[in-house]
Amino acid sequence: MVAQIIDGTRIAAQIREQLSFRISGLKVSGVTPGLAVILVGNDPASESYVRGKGRAAEELGIYSRQINLPETISEDELIRQVDYLNADPKIHGILVQSPLPSHLDENKVILRIDPAKDVDGFHPMNVGKMLIGVPGLLPATPHGIQELLLRTGNDPGGKHVVVVGRSNLVGKPVAAILVQKAKGANATVTICHSRTADLAKHTMQADILIAAMGKPRFITADMVKEGAVVIDVGVTREEDPLAKKGYRLVGDVDFEAVSRKAKAITPVPGGVGPMTVAMLMVNTVSAAEEQTHRNQSKRV
Repeated sequence: MVAQIIDGTRIAAQIREQLSFRISGLKVSGVTPGLAVILVGNDPASESYVRGKGRAAEELGIYSRQINLPETISEDELIRQVDYLNADPKIHGILVQSPLPSHLDENKVILRIDPAKDVDGFHPMNVGKMLIGVPGLLPATPHGIQELLLRTGNDPGGKHVVVVGRSNLVGKPVAAILVQKAKGANATVTICHSRTADLAKHTMQADILIAAMGKPRFITADMVKEGAVVIDVGVTREEDPLAKKGYRLVGDVDFEAVSRKAKAITPVPGGVGPMTVAMLMVNTVSAAEEQTHRNQSKRV
C-alpha cells in the first residue's frame, strides 16, 4: 500500500480562496478584518512564525499589525498592550506569540484578551464553548486537523481516533472537537500520553492516528494499523549538513515506513503547518464578522 499524501499546503490555499469572498463582503460594508500579533523578545523561531502569519494576513487583504516588545517587558506593561488592542475597533483578532519569557504569566495574559478577539482559541471562555459544542473560535491547529480529514474524504464520524499527546494546544482540543455530536465529528476518541501503558496496543486500534507529542519519528510502522489515516503534528529541526539550510524538519512519525502502511498521511513540512495559519485567518475573519454583527445590532 502506498499512502495518499495529504497536502496541507494545497488545502490551506483552498481555504484562503474561499475566505477571500467573506473578506470582500466585510469590506463592502466598510470593515477590514484586523489581526494584531504581539511578539515579546527575539526568539528566531517565534519571529519566523509571526512573519508568516503577517504575510498570510496581508496577502488576503487583512489588516496586520505586529507589535514587538522587549524581552524585559513587565507583565503590567504587556497587559496594558493587550488592553489597548481590546479597545481598538480596527483590531478583531489578538494573538500573543508563545512561548513568553519565564517572568511572564502566559495564562494571565490569555485571560486578559477579549474572548471575542481570542483568535488562538485559548481563553477559558472559548475552551468552554468548544467542550460543550457551542459555536466559537476554535484553536487553529486542532481545527485545521479536522478540516484536513474532512477535505480528503476521511470523515471521523464513527471512526476510532487515537491522539498521542495531551497538550492544551493540540491533544486535548482536537479530542474535544472530534468527539462532539456534530457534523465532521462523532468519533470515538482515545487520548494517549507518556504514562500510557502499552502505547502500541492503543495506536494499533486507530482508524485515525494523530501524533502530537513532539518526539521525532516516535510513531513507527509497527505501531500503525494497516490502512489507517495518520496525521503528524510534530515538527522537530534536525541538523543535516547535506540540506540547503543545514537542517531539515521531521515529524513525530517515521514517514517513510508508515507511508507504506497507512491509507493516508500528512508530510512534515507541508501537512498540518499550513493549515494552522489558514485557520488563524479563518478565526480572524469570523471574529470580524461577529463583532460587526454585534455592533450593528447595538445601533438598531
